[in-house]
Amino acid sequence: MAEAVELEAGGRTVRLSSPDKVFFPEHGYTKLDVARYYQAVAPGILRALRDRPTTLQRYPDGVTGEWFYQKRAPKSMPDWIPTAHITFPSGRSADEMCPTEEAAVLWAAQYGTLTFHPWPVRRDDVDHPDELRIDLDPQPGTDYDDAARAAHELRAVLEEFGGLRGWPKTSGGRGIHVFVPIEPRWTFTQVRRAAIAVGRETERRMPERVTIKWWKEERGERIFIDYNQTARDRTIASAYSVRPRPHAPVSAPLTWDEVGVAHPRDFDITTMPARFAALGDVHAGMDGTRYSLDALLELATKDEHDHGLGDLPYPPEYPKMPGEPSRVQPSRARKQAPGPG
Repeated sequence: MAEAVELEAGGRTVRLSSPDKVFFPEHGYTKLDVARYYQAVAPGILRALRDRPTTLQRYPDGVTGEWFYQKRAPKSMPDWIPTAHITFPSGRSADEMCPTEEAAVLWAAQYGTLTFHPWPVRRDDVDHPDELRIDLDPQPGTDYDDAARAAHELRAVLEEFGGLRGWPKTSGGRGIHVFVPIEPRWTFTQVRRAAIAVGRETERRMPERVTIKWWKEERGERIFIDYNQTARDRTIASAYSVRPRPHAPVSAPLTWDEVGVAHPRDFDITTMPARFAALGDVHAGMDGTRYSLDALLELATKDEHDHGLGDLPYPPEYPKMPGEPSRVQPSRARKQAPGPG
């Protein structure tokens, strides 16, 4: 292994050990390549992470080795990286790192972090999200182009209900994420309710192409709007995060004109630095305006009163929530139902 190198970021020096360790064997990209990538896009990823409790997805031996999520800030973390105390649905809690400067991103890269998973909250108010995050997840038989078509319809829904502006990005895989900056006035439960309303309205407009069905057996060949990504402790990879796939793709912020034109394969740790140098962070203005969820919550109420559409199932690891329907998948529920007589 080569000797350690020192990287400069915002007036701090971060030591990177084993810089020539190969993290992406298919192309030979190393730990230093990942760190240099994060240096190149530092203002962008810091904008996405700043002051947010952040879970680290770590690959100490690269994408072919074992990996894990690190939620709790390690004791070895420098004291200049602040933390926030967050509570999980189980009732347990932890202190998570909250990046406030570029050097924190490089420190995480030193420990094999590829993907950063920030909460949709800031450390000064960890119970009220300031982003509505919508995950358009292609199901078998669909692809990125299908997600792009759904994203454009979603954009129209957001505009119609409250004049909301969504900011799209690639997931780094086949999907698309759309983030809406919101006023931090609502709880996780209320924000999730707004996400369900968005999903149902988009599904009504594209019933053959979009679904909000939680159970995979009911989704079919459609784009799934994963409303549960808005539940507490569910996170989405940040903009500019490296994704653990052989070609080292990254989650790329897009303009709406690029959705359906640019493709995820266009963006990796070798191509994104040049784009960033030329265009800067195309989501730099994201925090300039924060929106209200009132119109979406009114839509949710209308769905409940006029159509009998209440809550939807939570993920399996969550405690049973008030008003939540059964978590038994439909095929199993049919088998368990008592027969006539």
